[in-house]
Amino acid sequence: MANIVDQAQAQMNKSVESTKENFVGIRTGRANPALLNGITVDYYGSPTPLKAVASIGVPEPRTLAVTPFDTSQAAAVEKAIRDSDLGVNPNRDGNVIRVTLPELTEDRRKDYVKLAKSKAEDGKIAVRNIRRKTKESIEVSVKDGDLGEDEGKRLQKDLDTVTKKISDSIDELLEGKQKEILEV
Repeated sequence: MANIVDQAQAQMNKSVESTKENFVGIRTGRANPALLNGITVDYYGSPTPLKAVASIGVPEPRTLAVTPFDTSQAAAVEKAIRDSDLGVNPNRDGNVIRVTLPELTEDRRKDYVKLAKSKAEDGKIAVRNIRRKTKESIEVSVKDGDLGEDEGKRLQKDLDTVTKKISDSIDELLEGKQKEILEV
């Protein structure tokens, strides 16, 4: 039964990874290929992730270079980037599509910080839900007699320790992302 805390920790670690992935999609002052992760291209009639139909490079700090594998799909890739919620206007240079990211304004940076805080809070909510479910299952095991009360209390204490550690790691991720966003 001691591994119930280990299982909860594994699930909580997945929440931390998910939060990291969500942070990657938040724009900072530098160009990052992960900004284009959520974009899908209409590739011969079926929606396909952009990174499956094109390579993405970073030739300059504020520029992304998108090169479609199938040059006939360059127009579809350009349209998908233009229609995305990034607010950028891609320029086609032969087969290469250049996406220049505008300089972030102070207001836009503050919006991104708010977005990062909400993504971090989503991660913490997921961790708290895992804690709640695990705690309930420990309580049921004690009630059913599968565990002694002392063992149940020890497991709950271990669970609280793990939860605090994971929450602190999400806070550290948020702090790092805020510094990255506010860096001019």
